[in-house]
Amino acid sequence: MEKRWSIKENPENDIEAELSDFEDIGPVLGRLLALRGVRNSEEARSFFNPSISDLHDPFLMKDMHKAVERIQKALSEKEKVLVYGDYDVDGTTSVALIYSFLRKIHPDISYYIPDRYEEGYGISYKAIDMAADEHIGLVIALDCGIKAVEKIEYAREKGVDFIICDHHTPGDALPKAAACLDPKQADCSYPEKNLSGCGVGFKLLQALCVKQNIDNDHLFQYLDLVVVSIASDVVPIIGENRILADMGLRKLNSNPGTGLKSIMRVSGMAGRELTVSDIIFKIGPRINAAGRIESGNDAVALLVSEDENKAYGMSRTINECNETRKDLDRNITREALALLGNNEIQKDKKTTVLFQPEWHKGVIGIVASRLTENYYRPTVVLTQSKGMITGSARSVDGYDLYHAIEACQDLLENFGGHTYAAGLTLRPENIQAFTEKFERVVADTIRPEQMVPQIEVDAEISLGDITVEFYRNLKRFHPYGPGNLKPVFVTRNVYDFGTSKVVGKEKEHLKLELIESTSPKIIKGIAFGKGHLLNKIQESQPFNICYTIEESLYEDHQPFQLMVKDINFE
Repeated sequence: MEKRWSIKENPENDIEAELSDFEDIGPVLGRLLALRGVRNSEEARSFFNPSISDLHDPFLMKDMHKAVERIQKALSEKEKVLVYGDYDVDGTTSVALIYSFLRKIHPDISYYIPDRYEEGYGISYKAIDMAADEHIGLVIALDCGIKAVEKIEYAREKGVDFIICDHHTPGDALPKAAACLDPKQADCSYPEKNLSGCGVGFKLLQALCVKQNIDNDHLFQYLDLVVVSIASDVVPIIGENRILADMGLRKLNSNPGTGLKSIMRVSGMAGRELTVSDIIFKIGPRINAAGRIESGNDAVALLVSEDENKAYGMSRTINECNETRKDLDRNITREALALLGNNEIQKDKKTTVLFQPEWHKGVIGIVASRLTENYYRPTVVLTQSKGMITGSARSVDGYDLYHAIEACQDLLENFGGHTYAAGLTLRPENIQAFTEKFERVVADTIRPEQMVPQIEVDAEISLGDITVEFYRNLKRFHPYGPGNLKPVFVTRNVYDFGTSKVVGKEKEHLKLELIESTSPKIIKGIAFGKGHLLNKIQESQPFNICYTIEESLYEDHQPFQLMVKDINFE
C-alpha cells in the first residue's frame, strides 16, 4: 500500500536553537525535543532524566480526598473490600496493583474480574449482587465505571459503596459513587489527562501512602505493573506517564514481580533488557489472552502470585491461551479478508463493518486492527453474544472514531472507548441501520488524506549525520510510545553500495548497505517486506529512504542500523 511521507512542521526557531545547545546535542536532536513539546533547557533536563520526584500531587485529582477517606474508613472499620477491574491488560494490572498493595495492610480483601462473555465490559449487576450477598462494604473499580450511572445507583440501594478509578471519557452524568477518580472529568484540574487505568490506581495509592504515612518504596515496587498497563493501553508516554514508564521499565528489567518474571520466562524474554515494544508484543498479549480465552481472573492470580513455581505453571497456561488466541486471530482474519475481497460494494466505502455471529468475541478487536492495517479505513467487527451484537472498532491515524460511534448512539445499547479504539453493543435488528449511519458519519467527517497511510517524519538528515555520538544521544529519548514515538528520519539521494541483497525464507526482505555521493561512509540497514525492490535499487540511481535508527543486529563495529520503513524513487 502506498504511503505518504509527511515532515512535521518546524518548531519555533528560538526554542529549537536553545534545545540544540543543551548538552551540545545538536540541531537535529534539538528539533526532536521541540517537536515533543519540550520548551526549554530545564524541561529538556527533566525529559532526559525522568524522576519520581516530579510526579504530580495526587490530591490535585478531583475526589481524591473523598476516595482516600473512604478507604481509611474501610481499613479502620475492618470492612470487606473488593477490587474490581476490566478483563484486559490495563484492568488486570490495575487490580493486581491495588490488591497487592492493600493486602499488606488489610486482610479482608478480594478481587473480581467480570467474565467477558457472561457479564461483558465494565461493572456488572452480577458482581454487585455478589458483593451485597457477601457483605462487602466497598468496591474499588478500576479501568471502568465512569459511565455506570444506573449500576452504581443499584449498588447504593444494595448498601455497596464504589470508588471509581477510570480514565475513559465520562458521559453527561456521573455515577453517584463515594468518589469518582478520572482526570478526564470536565471539572478535574489534574494536570495529566492521559493516565492509564492502572495509572489512576497508582495515584490513589500514592495519596493513601501520604495519609497513612506509608513509605513510597512499598508502592514503587509495583511500578512494573504500571508500565505494562501504560504500554499495552497505548496511552501517551509523555509527562507523568513518561516518568512512570521509565521507572517501571527499570523495575521490570532489574527486579520484576514474580508473575511478570514468569511471563518473561515463558515468552523467551528472560535475561534481556525489555522495551515498551516488548511489552506490547510479548507480555501484553499473554495477559490479555487469559481474558479472551479463559478468564481475566487467571491473569490477576498470576500477577499477584509470590510463589515462583505456581507462577510459572500459570504462565505456561496463559501462554497456551495466547497460542489459541493467535490461531483464532489468524483464521478469523483470513475469513474476514476473504469476505471483503469478494465484496464489490465495500471497495468504494469509507468504512468497514463486518458481522459474523460465530466469530470469537475475544479476538474481534485484534481482527479489526488487522483489517484497518489492510484497508486503512475506520473498521468495526461484530459478532453475536447472548442474543446481542457486540463489536470492536479501530480507527486510522488522525480520525476520532469515538465521536463517529457516539453520533450513532441512538442505534446502540452501549459504547465506550478512545479516539482510536472503541467497543459497542447493539441489538441484531439495528446492524444494517448502524452500518449505514456509521458510513455516512465517517464519509462526512474524514478527510481524503486520512484514508492514506502516513509516515510522519521528524527530520530530514544525511547519512553522515548518524554518528556513534548521535546514536548515543538518540537512545536517551527512550521510552518510546504515543506522544514520543520512535524518531523517523528521511535521507534523500542514497545509493546501493553494491552489496545489498535479499534475505528471508522467501527472499522477502532487503539487507541494505547504503552510501551517499557526498560521503564514503557505508550505513547498514534492513527493509522488511521490500525484497521485490532489489533490482530497482541496484540500477545505480539515487533513491530516498524513510527509517528509524535501531541497535545493530550485525556483529561489527557499527552499533546501529537503519530500520527502513519505506523507499521511493522520485
